[in-house]
Amino acid sequence: MALVLNVSLCSTSKPKPHLHLSNSKATPPPLGLNTKQSRQASQKLTFSLAGSVSSATFVALLSASFIFVDPALAFRGGGPYGQEVTRGQDLSGKDFSGKTLIKQDFKTSILRQANFKGAKLLGASFFDADLTGADLSDADLRSADFSLANVTKANLSNANLEGALATGNTSFKGSNITGADFTDVPLRDDQREYLCKVADGVNPTTGNATRDTLLCN
Repeated sequence: MALVLNVSLCSTSKPKPHLHLSNSKATPPPLGLNTKQSRQASQKLTFSLAGSVSSATFVALLSASFIFVDPALAFRGGGPYGQEVTRGQDLSGKDFSGKTLIKQDFKTSILRQANFKGAKLLGASFFDADLTGADLSDADLRSADFSLANVTKANLSNANLEGALATGNTSFKGSNITGADFTDVPLRDDQREYLCKVADGVNPTTGNATRDTLLCN
C-alpha cells in the first residue's frame, strides 16, 4: 500500500520548472565571416551612418542659411554691377564717379552731393531718391528711373538721359542742364516749361541740342 501511494503521489505532483543557466555569448558572425571580418564590417557601417548624419546636418544648415539670410544682403549690389548695398541707404557725398553701375538700385536712397560724374548708369533706379546737389555730369543715364526723385540743384551738364523716367513729383529745379539730352523723357508740363528757360548747349555724345530734346518752342 505504501508503494502504491508513493507512485500515486509522484504521478500527480507537478513537474518543477527546469532552469538552465549558461554564460551569454555574442551572436556568431554570419556564415563565411570570422570575428575580425565581422568587426571590420560593423565599423564600416558605423562610419557610413555617421557620414550620412553629418551630410544631412550640413545640408540642413546650408538650407537654413538661405532661408534666414540677412534682408539687407538681398540688395547687395542692387544689380549686375557694384558690390555695395545701395538701396535705401544714406550715401551722401559718396564717390561713384566713372563707375559702371548699370541697373544699379538706388531706390529711396539719400544721395546728396554724391559724385556720379562720368558714371555708366543705364537703367539705374533713383526712384524716390534724394539727389540734391549730386554731380551727374557726363553720366550715361539712359532709361534711368527718376520717378518721384528730388534732383534739385544737381549737375546734369552733358548727361545723356534718353528714355529716362521722370514721372510723379520729380523736380529738376535749380539744376545745371547745359548740354543734357532729354530725348523721350516724359516730363510734367511745369517741369518742361521750367527747364526750357534754362536749357542751353549740345550733348557731346548724341549731338542733340538740349532745347530740341526738351521740345522747347
